[in-house]
Amino acid sequence: MSFRREKYVPRGGPDGGDGGKGGDVLIAASAGHRTLLDLKYKPRHVLRHGQHGMGSNQTGRNSLDLVIPVPRGTVVRDAVSGDVLADLVRDGQSFIVARGGQGGRGNARFATSTNQAPRFAEEGKPGEERWVLLELKLIADVGIIGLPNVGKSTFLSRVSAARPKIADYPFTTLTPNLGVVAYGEHQSFIMADIPGLIEGAHRGSGMGDKFLRHIERTSALLHILDISGEQSETAWKDYQTVNRELALFSPALPGKPQVVAINKNDLPLTRKRIKKVVDMFQDKGIIALPFSAVTGKGIKDVLREIVHVLGLT
Repeated sequence: MSFRREKYVPRGGPDGGDGGKGGDVLIAASAGHRTLLDLKYKPRHVLRHGQHGMGSNQTGRNSLDLVIPVPRGTVVRDAVSGDVLADLVRDGQSFIVARGGQGGRGNARFATSTNQAPRFAEEGKPGEERWVLLELKLIADVGIIGLPNVGKSTFLSRVSAARPKIADYPFTTLTPNLGVVAYGEHQSFIMADIPGLIEGAHRGSGMGDKFLRHIERTSALLHILDISGEQSETAWKDYQTVNRELALFSPALPGKPQVVAINKNDLPLTRKRIKKVVDMFQDKGIIALPFSAVTGKGIKDVLREIVHVLGLT
């Protein structure tokens, strides 16, 4: 509330300006970000108020918006209801998670012919406050699935420049790894190495459902099997175990196209069993491609089948 005070203008009238708007909080997908780690250390974001209106009909300055960058594939959920507010998959895609308050009107706005000197102004409206949960689902064309230690990381390291940790013990891969696989002339697709699944993964066993959500983003799956350490009859059981966990986690996952491949074809025991296993899968209408991630033999056949399934040919 303000009135014009000027020499020789004894009754200048009301000149209180409007208040500025509070800033909005936006969450935006950014190709330059890979994790949500920054938000772990700063989970709370508060913006400044808009500036108060001033005399001489001066409107207060608006508060700047705050843009919080997150990786592509981030799902924004309301922390109270659990509802999905936004699914940010494209670079630059944004969502206003909390709107700033509207500035109030100064007393100059309320001057009328019957009330030429209003001695009141409008208070601004408060901004929104909201707690949200951010969940990252990696975006990849192909997800590599299978039991622990079947050679998923080794395969990814052979076909891309990715260098995931590789060792001879279960659950070597603790986080999903992404790799760009080149094929043909100047063409490529993205492949994700998903940590090994075991029976009960949808309930949290082993690495649990912590990484199953990443498979939801993929267009196709590469299912790698290993028959070098057990009887060949367990290959079908292993195949069913992994697919059962996918179905229990999300009914949509079993519908994704799968390329089945049998690793470690460089080992004598695998070569001895491979024909029997391939025939067994073929009887069930599934093509199983043998390969060796160590020597590279058969990898081109697997990639060719993946490209065909993705429809990139």
